[in-house]
This record gives sequence, C-alpha cells and structure tokens, in this order.
Amino acid sequence: MGTPVRTVIAEATGRLSAAGVPSPDTDARLLLAHVAGVEPSRLLIMDRIDDDQLQRYRELIIRREGREPLQHLTGRAFFRHVELAVGPGVFVPRPETEVMTGWAVERLQKSIMDGGRPLVIELGTGSGAIAKALADEAPGCTVIAVERDHRAAEWAAGNLAGTGVELIESDMADLPGDWDGRCDLVISNPPYIPLEAYESVAPEARDHDPELALYSGADGLDAIRVLTSLAARLLKPGGLLATEHSDLQGEAVVAIFAGHGGFGSVRDHQDLTGRSRFTTAVRDGSAGGPLAGWAE
Repeated sequence: MGTPVRTVIAEATGRLSAAGVPSPDTDARLLLAHVAGVEPSRLLIMDRIDDDQLQRYRELIIRREGREPLQHLTGRAFFRHVELAVGPGVFVPRPETEVMTGWAVERLQKSIMDGGRPLVIELGTGSGAIAKALADEAPGCTVIAVERDHRAAEWAAGNLAGTGVELIESDMADLPGDWDGRCDLVISNPPYIPLEAYESVAPEARDHDPELALYSGADGLDAIRVLTSLAARLLKPGGLLATEHSDLQGEAVVAIFAGHGGFGSVRDHQDLTGRSRFTTAVRDGSAGGPLAGWAE
C-alpha cells in the first residue's frame, strides 16, 4: 500500500524544523520529489510512496538534519535559468548572486543588440554558475571563466561543457596578460567572509563549502582588493566591474573601488531582500567600450 505522501512530508518537515534547517517544508518536498523521480509540482497529485522510496527518503532526511546541503543530497542546483551539478568540493551557488548576474545580463544583451561582441571574464567561477548563466542569456558574448581550485574546476568543466565558455584553471593573481585591456566586463563572487566570523557561518557553508570560496583575510576583503587591481588591468576604458560582497561590506567595497583611482561611477546595489549585495564600477579612460553608458 505504501505510506501517504502528506504523512511523510509532515514527519520530515517536523524533523528538519527541529534540527534548525532554515526551510524545512521546502526541503522536505524537494527531497521527496528527488527520491520519487518527479518534479516537485507532481507531489500534489501523488498519494503514496512505496517502502523502498520511504527508506531512501528517510536516509536523506537524516543527512539533511545533520545540515548537509540540500544540493549535495540531490546533486544539482538551479541558478537563474540553468541547472548545475554540485557536490563536495565546490561552492553551492546562492540566490543572492542571481541579482548581480541579472545586472550583467541586461548590459550584455544591450551591447549585443547594438552589434557588440563583449568579452567577459568571471573570476572565481566555482561551479560555473555565473559564466553558464551569462552564456545562456547573452549568447553573443565571449565568456572566460577562471578558477584556482582544482576540485571546483572539475565541477565547472562538467557544467560548462558545450556552452562555449573557456575555463582557465589559475589563481586570478597569476592570470596571464593575454586579455589585458581587452575585457568589457569583469564579474566575480569572490570569498568575502572574515576569518574571525568562522563560527557564525551556517553549517551548510562552514562544513561543506570549500574554505577557499568562503574566507578572505581578517576583514574578508583581501580577494576583492586583488580583484580590483586585476580588473583595472583587464578592462578596456569604459569596461564594467561587478563584485558581490556581504551585506555589511558595501561601503568598504565602494571605498576600495574608488580609492584605486582607475574607476568611476562606483555604485553599490541591493539584492531582492533590500540588503547591500554587490558593487559595480566603470574603468576610467577616454575611449568607450560597448558597455559604456550602461553602468547604472
């Protein structure tokens, strides 16, 4: 006969809630859909699950109770309009980053409509989420994704296969000069958590995301300082720079960009929750790249 779906979901939701999982009902439903091999919307018309499915489901719920990321349990993550394979060794993309990516997509699409062929470099691609989304939504641009961690680069290679994105395995500080002064957009979701904030990081990130993707010096801004100098080297005059940061770092990142001396039109932006989330700037210079004028 099997077990009623509603009963199974209610039990799992209660267990996940007691374990402190932030979205217990959603996670319970997504994991059940994964086990049943159906889209989550199909759970509404399912009546029961069999004993084998129930056993596998309860095993996943136990792992989620231990704060193993939902995406590690299902093996996939969704970012804007693309799907990504994720697991141990790679940073799980977050919804907050979608807003910065959308900002970039809008400007790339405008350039392409005007006949431009923008060159984009994503620094610290991780799973390849931003690069894959840009290639998907602005197919007229050339995208290069850079990742220094070998395990993360392996995940990115799989996710970016067939997209036309070129993957470079390198520390951004050691990136060769092949693209100096040629780029129209440099974009990044770099590590930005201060080392002293380790204990406050959610277990899903602290215990499962790579440390290289999380922490960046005493104030969390070391990678952004390197990124700023590198972007000044890579961007053509009028090229755009965009980087994510924590909701407490907006003023500091604006100061880093403005203090460099090579950027203008520095602006901080909010995410969908109204929190400071990413900063953009325009590379100074007399010439105007294909994205010039669309920085706001």
